[in-house]
Amino acid sequence: MPAVAGRGRGRRTINEINMVPFIDVMLVLLIIFMVTAPLITPSMIDLPSVGQAPRQPDHIIQVVVSKNDTLEVKAQTQTTAVQIKDLAASVQQALKTGNGGASGNTAVVISADKQVKYESVVQVMDALQRAGIQRVGLSVQLAP
Repeated sequence: MPAVAGRGRGRRTINEINMVPFIDVMLVLLIIFMVTAPLITPSMIDLPSVGQAPRQPDHIIQVVVSKNDTLEVKAQTQTTAVQIKDLAASVQQALKTGNGGASGNTAVVISADKQVKYESVVQVMDALQRAGIQRVGLSVQLAP
């Protein structure tokens, strides 16, 4: 029911919205948010920690992913350019020739350029893990 103002002779309705209850509700909500905001803890993720290996690997096979997504396998002194479909076979061959067929303490390290898409590195890791290669790591450069 609209408010009625009685001035003088006649009665007129006031066609304005009463903003006071709206402002009161907004101030109460503001105070509630200001009080509860510090109590809400941001979600934290628990990242896995990595310990040091008991001993360093005897041989390292390096898979290099360059800017244009070409792959190279570097084992000891030889470098071979490979496709993603032939990567697992090439690394398996390097593991066999590297230490006489025993691949127990040989690590495979993926070195990727900073400009390479994350998807390409994950595809390389996936191909190596599907081939059953146990020790796969990423090469990073420490910031000065």
